Amino acid sequence: MLRIGPIAALLTIAGSAQAAEPVLTADMVYTSAVQTPGPAGVIKVTPSPKGALFTIDLHDLPPGPHGFHVHEAGSCADAPNAAGVMTPAGAAGPHWDPARTAAHRGPHGDGHLADLPRIEASVEGRAVATLTAPRITDVAALKGHAVIVHVGADTYSDTPDPLGGGGARLACGVLR
Repeated sequence: MLRIGPIAALLTIAGSAQAAEPVLTADMVYTSAVQTPGPAGVIKVTPSPKGALFTIDLHDLPPGPHGFHVHEAGSCADAPNAAGVMTPAGAAGPHWDPARTAAHRGPHGDGHLADLPRIEASVEGRAVATLTAPRITDVAALKGHAVIVHVGADTYSDTPDPLGGGGARLACGVLR
């Protein structure tokens, strides 16, 4: 009969608990004509009692605020938009909206879940922070979705500009 000591049993239980905690990572790349294509940094997503934690470590961003969203698809390839114009990271599709709210109301609002807190880049172009998305409670549901950093800030409103006015897709990565 195989016997496991108490310490081995605790390590097995602790290892199982850690395995249940999803940690997703997206290697971000620049996709926009605004920035030279290449690596942009890393974003990691972990669960917490307050919602999903997005730990960002990005470099060479234009200084200032940037819109930040989860998108429906898991691709950063260029694709045509509704007007047929090729769009950097267009294959990521629209903002992730599993409840089909069709509303853009920010990370604390009752619109789509794609809205994440704004990213703030320093004058040196660095953005290192941990941002909380309080309404995203199932981190595993994000697996396979693209995350996008936009050129401009996000107003968390559909007026005066649709989708918060963040503009072009600057950097993209797929959560794995």
